[in-house]
Amino acid sequence: MEIIERIEELRSQIKTWKKEGKTIGFVPTMGYLHEGHKSLIDRAVKENDKVVVSDFVNPMQFGPKEDLATYPRDLDMDAKLCEEAGVDIIFYPAAETMYKDSFSSFVDMNTLTKGLCGKTRPIHFRGVCTVLAKLFNIVTPDRAYFGQKDAQQLAVVKHMVEDLNFDIEIIGCPIIREEDGLAKSSRNTYLSKEQRESAVVLSKALKMGKEMIEAGEVNPQKVISTIEEEIKKVQGTKIDYVEIVTWPYLETATTTKGSILCALAVYFDKVRLIDNFIIEE
Repeated sequence: MEIIERIEELRSQIKTWKKEGKTIGFVPTMGYLHEGHKSLIDRAVKENDKVVVSDFVNPMQFGPKEDLATYPRDLDMDAKLCEEAGVDIIFYPAAETMYKDSFSSFVDMNTLTKGLCGKTRPIHFRGVCTVLAKLFNIVTPDRAYFGQKDAQQLAVVKHMVEDLNFDIEIIGCPIIREEDGLAKSSRNTYLSKEQRESAVVLSKALKMGKEMIEAGEVNPQKVISTIEEEIKKVQGTKIDYVEIVTWPYLETATTTKGSILCALAVYFDKVRLIDNFIIEE
């Protein structure tokens, strides 16, 4: 496995693979890899001849008061996981490589990004779409893999790829959870011991909501209220949002019938965690 920092070097290797008729799988990450990332990598390795993982903490998707400076980083740990999983290249560019001083072009979206996480993180998805457009152009993969934990991002990326005619198959993969149900996330490392114990309420509350729908509840607000009430029982939580929207269009759902996404974001002090479930018709 190679760790490549320069765009020109990566492009040269990609061109060689394509001349040889190799298929390329791509897993874009911000590093500090965990079992959730590994599940994406494992699928990419299984379905492609060659696999590239990008390891880049993208400054463009962080707001001024967010955790860019403290976001966890550990390239040695990431490289070990990738090599053991069968990755061929880690693309590890510097911020100056991805965004030159003269950089002034962006990819934005008028739909799908206004609600959910986009409501309180207004610049986030412009940063996500811009960096992914750049990475897709650099790596030119056949398939790219994203986790369902970031469900809004998954819907946004699929829509962007369709709108801009990228010749890439976007593959969503299931949420990977800890034994107690907490969705795996790099930000879990920020949690104190007490917060970590409390955070299990997220998956517990979502499970309650899903069971209500499966039992026949069609009123989204009743499901949302049940989830919120369960979360509020835990001290130190602050709900950013709990919403039920249509999937994959992310419009406010008037019924739980059909394909829906139930998503939430909750603060434990300054640590913001997200989780969700999707029911497809």
